[in-house]
Amino acid sequence: MTPTVSLKTRLAEPRPLLAPGIYDALSALLAEQAGFEALYLSGASIAYTRLGRSDIGLTTFSEVEQTLALITDRVRVPVIVDADTGFGNALNVQRTVRGFERAGAAMIQLEDQTFPKRCGHLDGKGVVPTAEMCGKLRAALDARQSEQTLILARTDAVAVEGLATALERAEAYLECGVDALFIEALRSPEQMDTACTRFAQRVPLLANMVEGGKTPVQSAAELGARGFRIVIFPGGTARAVAHTLQGYYASLHQHQSTVPWRERMLDFDGLNKTLGTPALLALGRKYQ
Repeated sequence: MTPTVSLKTRLAEPRPLLAPGIYDALSALLAEQAGFEALYLSGASIAYTRLGRSDIGLTTFSEVEQTLALITDRVRVPVIVDADTGFGNALNVQRTVRGFERAGAAMIQLEDQTFPKRCGHLDGKGVVPTAEMCGKLRAALDARQSEQTLILARTDAVAVEGLATALERAEAYLECGVDALFIEALRSPEQMDTACTRFAQRVPLLANMVEGGKTPVQSAAELGARGFRIVIFPGGTARAVAHTLQGYYASLHQHQSTVPWRERMLDFDGLNKTLGTPALLALGRKYQ
């Protein structure tokens, strides 16, 4: 589907853009129905839900591309997609950008971690040399077919090399011509303000909110006041679903029935209404 408003146009507005984490077409549909203007396809959440594994570099290009295509076939709001390290060198990055663009990505995020990468809020990360990352970013920019497809550069250097070096890396990435910056795992409000003072007037900055992670969790309004233009809660959806399913399965195992859980779930008709089943069946009748 073609997004109703391009992400590039939306980011030109001064108010912060809040993008919830999604991991499949159903979570994307529910987020769109809740009124969000953009969505964030989390690589970590794909690992959690498709593989039942941690975010430690196990997901592949094809798994993310397929998931993205299924999502953009179902929703119309722009989707920001986590492309990890680009799944290889500069040539792999180009294949990733071309594939994700065809699959409907509005913004493609690339990070400077070594492989295998890991969640930005896990310890033990490594980063590639700045020059190598710049080459990958230039490759990404050359590979896209439309300037409406935005490239987001992420640095994980705060945990590895410190804030000052991370800011220098972000500066180098910005000079490559990327459309937005993401300085991962800022440790304090003071670090967040330092990053915003340097970049917020020049390029959209993304703030990543991870419950229990390295960065203090704040609201989109608070982060917007600091200068961030994009706010994501990437793994919150998967964590909320996991918590709900733990309770549901425990109840079903104990009671051998869903009756005690009935008021906390949709019934058959309720789910079909959410999915748009009546409209889909009506469309099918048109071709009988």
